[in-house]
Amino acid sequence: MTTTRIPRPVLIYGLLGLIPFLVPPLIAMATPAHADILGLVVLFYGALILSFLGGARWGQEVLRPVPRAGIITLAMLPTLAGFGLLLASSIARPSQLTAMAALLALHLVWDAGATDVPKWYPRLRLLLTLGAIAGLAAMALLAAQIVPMPDATTV
Repeated sequence: MTTTRIPRPVLIYGLLGLIPFLVPPLIAMATPAHADILGLVVLFYGALILSFLGGARWGQEVLRPVPRAGIITLAMLPTLAGFGLLLASSIARPSQLTAMAALLALHLVWDAGATDVPKWYPRLRLLLTLGAIAGLAAMALLAAQIVPMPDATTV
């Protein structure tokens, strides 16, 4: 019998994994001057999570007798997309954070449609992705409210 309940350790550690998405916006509300650096923290963590999710799908695929090249390729894309977003320093922080939320949502679509994952996995991914997107969205809003200090040479 296949269980549809999310295994307790998976759920607990998954929820704990939301802390780096949710705490920085709370700190930024208390100390707005730190919102940009906290936004960078959330952005880096989002990239790590994307890489983790891609790695999970890669690991699952290589267990097959004949791994499918298409799935292996798709499993690499989250890491590359997150890394590319980190390198895109010319993109404003709120836009980077919004793009990271979109990448996580896109991965959720892939996970939700997967038929070769445990029955509980799409529910777990929905819960955790919504939490991550909430943190990214809050951080994007806070980062957008920052008014850059004028450069001393232009004053």
